[in-house]
Amino acid sequence: MGRLFGTDGARGVAITELTCETAMQIGRAAALVLAKECDHRPKIIIGKDTRISGDVLEAALCAGICSVGADAHILGVVPTPAVAMLVTKYNADAGVMISASHNSVEFNGIKLFAGSGFKLPDEVENEIEELILDKPETMQLCDGTNIGHIYYEKNAVWDYVRHVMKTVDVDYKGIKVCIDCANGSSGVCAQKIFEGLGAKVVMIHDKPDGTNINENCGSTHMESLKKATVENHCDIGLAFDGDADRCLAVDEKGELIDGDKMLAIFSKFMKAEGTLKHNACVVTVMSNLGFFKFAKANGIVTATTKVGDRYVLEEMQKGGYNIGGEQSGHIILLDHANTGDGEMTGAKLLQIMIKTGKKASELAGIMECYPQVLVNVKITADKKGMWDKVPEITDAIKLYEEKLGGEGRILVRESGTEPLVRVMIEGKKTGIITDYAHRIAELIEKM
Repeated sequence: MGRLFGTDGARGVAITELTCETAMQIGRAAALVLAKECDHRPKIIIGKDTRISGDVLEAALCAGICSVGADAHILGVVPTPAVAMLVTKYNADAGVMISASHNSVEFNGIKLFAGSGFKLPDEVENEIEELILDKPETMQLCDGTNIGHIYYEKNAVWDYVRHVMKTVDVDYKGIKVCIDCANGSSGVCAQKIFEGLGAKVVMIHDKPDGTNINENCGSTHMESLKKATVENHCDIGLAFDGDADRCLAVDEKGELIDGDKMLAIFSKFMKAEGTLKHNACVVTVMSNLGFFKFAKANGIVTATTKVGDRYVLEEMQKGGYNIGGEQSGHIILLDHANTGDGEMTGAKLLQIMIKTGKKASELAGIMECYPQVLVNVKITADKKGMWDKVPEITDAIKLYEEKLGGEGRILVRESGTEPLVRVMIEGKKTGIITDYAHRIAELIEKM
């Protein structure tokens, strides 16, 4: 049985790969598995981002959910972290988010949340997969008055906005912030949150039309935010991805503040405040060497996981830690949220600026980043899981690692969300690491 779910739900080109039939089956199987202990009619909430395919997949999911006797409660366009929060607030048995996050418009995805508001563990996803791929005939359909109902939750956006605002205990008066919504989910709530807390707000890429999500904007394309932040004399700029579970920032000079730098800022502030549990921060193998040097210099323990916010969260729960994240801007503040929350991350970053009285550039200056080169190599389905079995590739990686010595590192891995092999090299000399990265990428392309 091939896996239906990757590191962040089921994902593929909408309609042709992630089909309506698959979405319907996911709705059925998720309702049956996640609500099997219910002594009531199961209730499942559904959110989506702004992709043109969202309405179609939402309809298919609702059909699947209701066909096995569960109720579907539609939230409309909301960020992914809103689904994670609202599933508990609305006493739902499960939550579904229709989104392909930072991917381009032709893709879509389906992420599942348990009634606790956390993403599903592998064993539960495997159970859902088994029903869909191996035992679809065992999913018993309802008829007559036993089928589920579809409801619309009209207060979902405001319930989430109020939730984020309650985590901030300062007034943003005097702060001017530029916000890039990636023409995605954050467009429905970002301005409400930051203006509601007293900031002056400049909005960009907040006009979704169903086709322009993540298109040269958002956390994967920071150029326009850098320009707008400087031109509008803003104190800071914030960029979210399509479903707003990521946040990257730029300082008042237009310089990037990535996820590693934000983790450094948060960790140091939380340690000073006495709120950093176990004096630790959870990061991934992709985190910059500069973060590890910062942590050591500031007496902060680092726990390292493989790439994926689900693995960061698992380590946080296992170790009792309250902050973790990824360089890409997935920041998990476990005291306030069960998943990465871009708008909450941005809101708390502004809170630190106000409480410390420091500019964004001053805060970001606490950590020096090593130059890092990332080359993405597209692969076909039949080449998945193959690159590390080719001696020519593995020998080259070993050779270049030896040449870098202790002043750099090489990380090659397959993406969990896209048909790519990512080649990342870190070191002090940009020219050398760029050359090594492209040489390895060329070998992978030839396999």
